Amino acid sequence: MIKTTLTTTVPAALIALALASAASAEIRIGASVSATGPAAFLGDPEAKTLEMLVEDLNAKGGINGEEIALVLYDDGGDANKARTFATRLIEDDEVQAIIGGTTTGTSMSILSVAEDAEIPFISLAGAIDIIDPVKPYTFKTPHTDRMACQKIFEDMQKRDIAKIGMISGTDGFGASMQAQCKEVVGDYGIEIVADETYDPKDADMTAQLTKIKNAEGVQAVLNPGFGQGPSIVTRNYKQLAIDLPLYQSHGVASDGFIELAGPEAAEGVRLPGTALLVAELLPEGDAQKPVVTAYKAAFEEKTKTPVGTFGGYAHDAFLILTDAIIRAGSTEPGAIRDAIEATKGLAGTTGIYSFTPENHLGLDLSAFRMLEIKGGDWTLVE
Repeated sequence: MIKTTLTTTVPAALIALALASAASAEIRIGASVSATGPAAFLGDPEAKTLEMLVEDLNAKGGINGEEIALVLYDDGGDANKARTFATRLIEDDEVQAIIGGTTTGTSMSILSVAEDAEIPFISLAGAIDIIDPVKPYTFKTPHTDRMACQKIFEDMQKRDIAKIGMISGTDGFGASMQAQCKEVVGDYGIEIVADETYDPKDADMTAQLTKIKNAEGVQAVLNPGFGQGPSIVTRNYKQLAIDLPLYQSHGVASDGFIELAGPEAAEGVRLPGTALLVAELLPEGDAQKPVVTAYKAAFEEKTKTPVGTFGGYAHDAFLILTDAIIRAGSTEPGAIRDAIEATKGLAGTTGIYSFTPENHLGLDLSAFRMLEIKGGDWTLVE
């Protein structure tokens, strides 16, 4: 049974229906994602993925004969609404776990509520602050921004790049990744010789990119950011004819980025991404290939739209949660939490998850694939 409420203002009748739906099923999963608003290109596929997976699992008999009741809210990317919905999911809908937090801001709001209530929460956002320091009930599926920096700097090392410019978004994701990159860049013998920022609402980054272009010795440019900002940076980069490698973050690892930036401008851009974007290029025997190809086929058949990294984060969160419920043999939140933390070698679309009490991400750098855009499509660098 699925109860979906994808509006930011919820009528009383719909709330009552959600409560009735939740009450009729033993296993109640809550979700708050940004299906509309500035992060809709992330949250919309997340919402569609969760609905599809719940429908499919229930059609197969649910878990031990019990159907899943999904109570899904759209927070529109608003951290205050995410906090409100998290409270509603716990106090009114009485869910046993929560998936969501499309952005870092909404995730931080949800986790504060979930931790207080001791309800397992699996975030879909990238910032390392979500799981570092470790919080007892909070986990997440995307790689951290620190890991993205490390993967990028590894690739730069291989290309003998020693001096770079950075242009970062000032939103939560961009600021967090900028800080993480600065913390680890010295480990790779790379120097930041130009450091610029932009507001996510800016429509032109030519001034900042010109400063970077003129910086002495700059050999490549890194853009920590997500949303529309990186696509504007990429277009401006092409317009300024900057003949240097351009790296983007995992926050724009989707076909939507190529479309917004334009295939010509995006040509040659590199970023760390997931196996999902290059499913057909994975070798036979790759542990992720079966789950990646199955999800890609199901999502594209169901939605008639290309699969993307962000829906994959929701896929993995649902996989982790349902796997934990089966192994726990219980829907008690504490038992689910313990089972998630004991997850070992679970192959998802983003990587192979193995959690510990000290690690609530469960992925290492091998889960990232370095990708390059060629001819308007994704290719594997390695």
